[in-house]
This record gives sequence, structure tokens and C-alpha cells, in this order.
Amino acid sequence: MLARVQVPASAQRGEIIEVRIAIQHPMETGFRYDNAGRAIPKNVVNTLVVRYNGVEIFRAELGSGIAANPYLQFCARAEASGEIEFSWVDDAGERGSERASITVVA
Repeated sequence: MLARVQVPASAQRGEIIEVRIAIQHPMETGFRYDNAGRAIPKNVVNTLVVRYNGVEIFRAELGSGIAANPYLQFCARAEASGEIEFSWVDDAGERGSERASITVVA
């Protein structure tokens, strides 16, 4: 699964930053049918976890009410330079991940 993340390249120590992610995923609800009349199985991104230098800073439990290609945005405090890691899993067990770096200046 592909995703696009937006994290500022740099920030002042203690600054509140916006973190954004858009995951490319069809988010099938389980209520649609294919051309042959068979139900399309439910398959949504159900968990997104974001870690900043290994410490979990955000977790979302998603459901079938979320549109295709889910977009999430949240704020975090820039404390130290390092890596922000995004990881998610869908109902089919497929996993995805993305990373972004941030430089924090005093």
C-alpha cells in the first residue's frame, strides 16, 4: 500500500507541528457487490500507529465509515530530531509503512 506523508523538514524545539498522511486504499465496506452479484468482502485500514523516535504519539482505529484513500491529520510537539514512522494494517492483514524525518533546532 502506498501513502503520502507530510511532516515539516524542520521545527523549533517545543513547536507544535502538523502531521498528515493519506493512504491509498479502496476501503471496501462489505456492502457492495461485483458484476456477478457476489459480495465484495469488507477490507478497510483498521489500525494506524505513528511513532516519533520509537515512541507512539498517535493511534487511530478506523472502520468502514471512512472514505477510500483515508486522510488523517494531527498535531505533535517537536522535541528532538529524528524519524516519524507510520504503520498501518487492513482487514486482509496487509501492512504498510512510511517514514519521514524531522530536524529540531534549539
